Amino acid sequence: MKAYNIYLIRHGMIKENAQGKYIGHTDVDLSDEGRAELEELSEKSVYPWVDAVISSPLKRCLQTAQILYPAKEALTIDGLSECNFGEFEGKTAEELKDNDTFVRWLAGDPDAVPEFGESSDRFSARVCLAFEKIVDGILRAGTENTAIITHGGVIMAILEAYGIPELAANKWRCDSGCGYVLRVDARMWMTDRKIEVFSTFPYEREE
Repeated sequence: MKAYNIYLIRHGMIKENAQGKYIGHTDVDLSDEGRAELEELSEKSVYPWVDAVISSPLKRCLQTAQILYPAKEALTIDGLSECNFGEFEGKTAEELKDNDTFVRWLAGDPDAVPEFGESSDRFSARVCLAFEKIVDGILRAGTENTAIITHGGVIMAILEAYGIPELAANKWRCDSGCGYVLRVDARMWMTDRKIEVFSTFPYEREE
């Protein structure tokens, strides 16, 4: 049976990450440090060869795609954008500590939704719909190796919903420029909507 591999990759660092700010839909560039880190990872590590690159439409993901896969033109999927944090966008936890909605949101209250933002359930539903369409398209087209360059929250939502082993979203955190190898079994996907998480990457380059 034909094997299908999906490589979930988190975009490189942005300066707002280092500042501890919540950045979701806000469209910011990679930081200089983020670009340098990706270039160093690309030189010292091995990123899998792929047939296709799919990306969030936000600049930090497209810029990551250009650095890691310069020979491939990325197809953008709106559903792969990070969560819209609404009134929390661009603010730190310290700045929000007296906001009752933020305190309840941070504690995991599903009814706590930032003003002008996206609920956790709505975010997960959006991401899952996009991912299912991607996987179904991969199987129809017979695309063996696909990179998906997206955001940390998106990766966690995907793997919580579809990953084997079955783990909570916070167990699927990964560093910038890193990610997970998914092995898609067509029969398992069609019957159970599940995918094996095979390993992490990038791999160390052999001397």
